[in-house]
Amino acid sequence: QVQLVESGGGLVQAGESLRLSCAASKSIFSINAMGWYRQAPGKQRELVARITRGGSTNYADSVKGRFTISRDNAKNTVYLQMNSLKPEDTAVYYCNADRDSTNYWGQGTQVTVSS
Repeated sequence: QVQLVESGGGLVQAGESLRLSCAASKSIFSINAMGWYRQAPGKQRELVARITRGGSTNYADSVKGRFTISRDNAKNTVYLQMNSLKPEDTAVYYCNADRDSTNYWGQGTQVTVSS
């Protein structure tokens, strides 16, 4: 089983930046892929960014050019750097890990962007 702990959420103004962190209890080397999802009130959970074991990345169109997903294998941690934040980025952000055909989720961290 993989445990995920997120941190870095908070309240910021539009145009500012945040960096989210997700620490995994297992080596990232053993995890097929990790990603960040978000869910705003009244909306479905959506993929924000994803990185595979091989290093390939995917981003939602709405965050391309503003968000960057990265990883530190030695620290078993995945990051989401969020720049030029907009009010529409406001949501609960969840870390996800895919290991041995099983999905694991973090508890979520709130990101609120004021105009």
